[in-house]
Amino acid sequence: MVLAAGLGTRMRPLTDDMPKPLIPVAGKALIDWTLDRFAAAGVSRAVVNVHYRADQMEAHLAARLRPEIAISDERALLLETGGGLKKARAILGEAPVYCTNTDAILVDEGEEACAALADAWRDRDMDALLLLVPKESASGYDGAGDFDLDGAGRPAWRRFASAPFVFTGLQIIRPALLDGAPEGPFSMRLLWERAMATGRLFAIAHTGPWMHVGDPQGLALAEAFFDKMIDVEKRMADRSL
Repeated sequence: MVLAAGLGTRMRPLTDDMPKPLIPVAGKALIDWTLDRFAAAGVSRAVVNVHYRADQMEAHLAARLRPEIAISDERALLLETGGGLKKARAILGEAPVYCTNTDAILVDEGEEACAALADAWRDRDMDALLLLVPKESASGYDGAGDFDLDGAGRPAWRRFASAPFVFTGLQIIRPALLDGAPEGPFSMRLLWERAMATGRLFAIAHTGPWMHVGDPQGLALAEAFFDKMIDVEKRMADRSL
């Protein structure tokens, strides 16, 4: 599931005539960074919810070959993260699914992020498994952190002025966690709290940079990161000639 229906108000003026998931970073639309990762991880079908400038989103997605795209149409009402997931419940089926938003880019420095989640998933014990990142590895983020994380891999909401880990946007979640959830808009936090209450919410830490591309400053930092990567790769190639 790719949550791509937001209004992108913090990215204005770029989103005045374009949905945020189509904003390019290093020449690739934000949503394609996500879908390319899923395709490489073996995902055969992705559900994408649409609301703001939905026609542009659908036209862009129609041009993709992998993964197969199913649209969850939220034109009539923006449903937030949890509500958007619930609306797509019938399409998602029963097996645990990857779920992510599109305003962040992960860079792997070790095991690939989707593979790391899949390897850590324990079906008998988990209803949701979050991918977190240490705050010091985050770009474009100036918040206080989201979670503490204990040695058993159980996340807890920030208890003090700051917390060491930030949610990357990527998780594995069991669709059955949506059963009995309210209709209409609601936050993903409701689902996590349900899983927390039964001891079935877990998390692992990503090893590598995480770029939050939620506003023009975050976009500029991400572009600078990839420009530097390209420059380093070019210099390495020149030395090998």
